[in-house]
Amino acid sequence: MEKLQRIMIGNALLVILVSMFAGFMLMFGLLGGIEIWPGKLLPIPTYGTTDGWVRAHSGGAMNGLLVMAVALALPKLNLTEAMQKFMAYGFIYVAWSFTVFYWLGNAAGNRALSIGDNALGESDIFGILGFLPGLPSVVIVVILLVIAAKGVFSTRGE
Repeated sequence: MEKLQRIMIGNALLVILVSMFAGFMLMFGLLGGIEIWPGKLLPIPTYGTTDGWVRAHSGGAMNGLLVMAVALALPKLNLTEAMQKFMAYGFIYVAWSFTVFYWLGNAAGNRALSIGDNALGESDIFGILGFLPGLPSVVIVVILLVIAAKGVFSTRGE
């Protein structure tokens, strides 16, 4: 179990690191670049919207923290070894697929919320690549949370 916890915590920290880069993209988008001297900006072009970068920054950080919290809670979930692995790798997949979704969705015309065109815009390769890995995650994360909750309340191993 300790090995799974280390793998989860390592991935959680990397997801949070990527979310910090999204924070830089947010800053560059808001300012138009980076201030190298008071009042002097070095222009740095960014893609997407500042709202999209807010979501990538805060959502990524929260997903990383979720993986870390589950990693630390893993010994209390009363799960079999197979279910511990499913929990660990499932949450890692969810966190990374949502990270990809945030970054590519910010570049996508349809915000990667569907494969085809939607009310937000036209479909493109960024939308498809952001949507497809994230689609299973919206179901997987619910299943994982139900399994974790059931495990916590079970009397197995007591």
